Amino acid sequence: MVSDVSQWPEQTLLDAWMQGLPEQGRADVAKAVQWVQTHYVANVTLSGEPLLDHVSGAAQTLATLNTDAATRVAAILMCVPPHQGQTLDPIQKQFGPDVMKLMQGTRALLKLRELTLKITRQKDNSESRADQKEMLRKMLLAMAADLRIVLIRLASRLQTLRWAARTKAPCDPALVRETLDLYAPLANRLGIWQLKWEMEDLAFRFLEPERYRDIARRLEATRGEREAFIEETVARMKNLMQEAGIDARIYGRPKHIYSIWNKMRNKEVDFSRLYDLRALRVIVPEERDCYGVLSIVHSHWHPITEEFDDYIARPKPNGYRSLHTVVEDESGRAFEIQIRTQAMHEFAEYGMAAHWRYKESGTRGGQTTAGDAYSRQLAWMRQLVQWQTDADRETGAEVQSDATSTVSDRIYVLSPHARVIELPRGATPVDFAYYLHTDLGHRCRGAKVEGQMVPLNTPLETGQTVEIMTTKAGGPSRDWLNPQLGYLVSPRSRAKVRSWFNAVELQQRIVQGHTLVDKELARLGKTAVNHEQLSQKLGFARADDLYVAVAKDDFSLKNIETAVKPATPESTEKDDNLLEQVMRQPPKERAVSESGVLVQGVGSLLTQLARCCRPAPPDPIGGFVTRGRGVSIHRQNCPSFQQLLQTQPQRVIDVSWDTYSGASYPVDIVIRAKERTTLLRDLSEAFARLRLNVVGVNTHSRSSLAHMVFTVEVTDGEVLTKALATLNQVPGVVEAERR
Repeated sequence: MVSDVSQWPEQTLLDAWMQGLPEQGRADVAKAVQWVQTHYVANVTLSGEPLLDHVSGAAQTLATLNTDAATRVAAILMCVPPHQGQTLDPIQKQFGPDVMKLMQGTRALLKLRELTLKITRQKDNSESRADQKEMLRKMLLAMAADLRIVLIRLASRLQTLRWAARTKAPCDPALVRETLDLYAPLANRLGIWQLKWEMEDLAFRFLEPERYRDIARRLEATRGEREAFIEETVARMKNLMQEAGIDARIYGRPKHIYSIWNKMRNKEVDFSRLYDLRALRVIVPEERDCYGVLSIVHSHWHPITEEFDDYIARPKPNGYRSLHTVVEDESGRAFEIQIRTQAMHEFAEYGMAAHWRYKESGTRGGQTTAGDAYSRQLAWMRQLVQWQTDADRETGAEVQSDATSTVSDRIYVLSPHARVIELPRGATPVDFAYYLHTDLGHRCRGAKVEGQMVPLNTPLETGQTVEIMTTKAGGPSRDWLNPQLGYLVSPRSRAKVRSWFNAVELQQRIVQGHTLVDKELARLGKTAVNHEQLSQKLGFARADDLYVAVAKDDFSLKNIETAVKPATPESTEKDDNLLEQVMRQPPKERAVSESGVLVQGVGSLLTQLARCCRPAPPDPIGGFVTRGRGVSIHRQNCPSFQQLLQTQPQRVIDVSWDTYSGASYPVDIVIRAKERTTLLRDLSEAFARLRLNVVGVNTHSRSSLAHMVFTVEVTDGEVLTKALATLNQVPGVVEAERR
């Protein structure tokens, strides 16, 4: 613990912090040291560590990573309280905007600690927790768009663990678990192995002290023997490589306690049966040298065949390439050897096929898609670590601050219960509400971001906590579908809002059609008629389908009068004869109706295209033999037809399109667009250019959004597809689709 602030830090420590920095960078570090001496006196971190000790350890770690001066300065200043007031932050005045940006990012990441600890303590199912842990990793990267912010956070967490281990202070189990769940995997993914291994070993020491001590004792008991064995084997292999004329670098691979424990647990093997406690790595210039080394190894040591893997000839799905073999010496001592080229080694250490891709997926074999934006971001950040180290060592220059910035098309926000939600960049509180639950989105009336009320079209940012204000009843606003107003960014949210309005419109048409049918039956003096039976008689599966067709003026009320008239013996016999005649004919005998439909068995047969689904080529279709109205033609996926297929399958027949008939078919095109004075004219001109005959128009508007239904005649599906593409290009059109 630092006792005399005036003597902090010692010159040797200060020199270590400045190592590799140019003159200006060294001056900035010295100025930061003077600045914090007045802020950190008698202050401690949440874990009880003195602030001076904490920033000392973090700065030292960052110096070993050869980071730039701004990163080390921000680490020294990271525990300075945020500036309050309207004036410019003194840190920005003294150290510039680059350091200020790193400070703000580091403070934002500190907010994650409380939230992640909440999730770590949750008792929900492991799958849900695993998803949230992965989301937190993504959120951490998105909040720290500058790689240097991530490095500061990793160095800070490692220092917390080091201090607790050195002072034997108690360490919060939730913090330890968070380290294993979030920070160690992140260091692993970034390729910063020295931080990753040490964090894992320290966390394991606190989490499983007995197992840690047991493995440590076993390693210590065999350390001298292993070191002597590795030294002897490396010397022997170097001689063999020289004799073969192969230029090879050979060294022992260090083993870490947490890694050993993981392998014992995952493979269910005892400590004594771990082959890679003694392990070597051989790096050669070319691929053919890999097999040359393998041949020499297998000729001088006895190979364990089942432990050999050729990941050069058969790379892992993630692209990892190397030769792995386990051999035994004359005394029966097994050891592992990995053989690869320098290019393979660099790809495995820093490229897209880094160790985390197969180690973290474990025995489940899960893989991450190499092309997704998150993976590209991770690979880029890992390369920056290596490039920055190489460049600084060669030139002593500082890395450009904007070179470490990354861009993501996703944001990560939090619910009041610390659940991490992934949304597209630019998403609003309304998008957030619909992601949580459809009904919550429908009833959304306000939102708080970081405890402050904001407009519903406010773009959210990563790291913000969002709370939704709702009403007990009601639905969305049509304004939300207006892209110019910016209420919705997510296509998923837009679809849910459209679905709500479609359902409302459908219900309104059902009520309207029901009223019209009741009036017509009252006029005919047939108020006791069962509507469901009447609908089926008219070729509809349900009464609601009849109501909708009547409300849309797609079905004449005169048909109801015909249907409710008492059936004469002659007409009933005619219906039965028609059905019998159709069903009796072989499928090959077909006749073409006037509607351009090939009907099984009967020529000159009355057919009609169902108004509920308006089929047109090349839609898959089916026929239903009605009573007194011939055959009704439906699309196969029409809900009405599916209902008829279940209730009266004996009346369903096979039909198909006659591709040579040249007939036209009416289809409904639904258009939703922002209301404006020339909209109808522009749409009419579009139909004219397409040479489409418009036979019906139904339009209404609400809240500046126009809803139009055009009934047009088309000859086939290709014409319809072209029409929809053209209409969607008309200015102001939100969506044009077939009903």
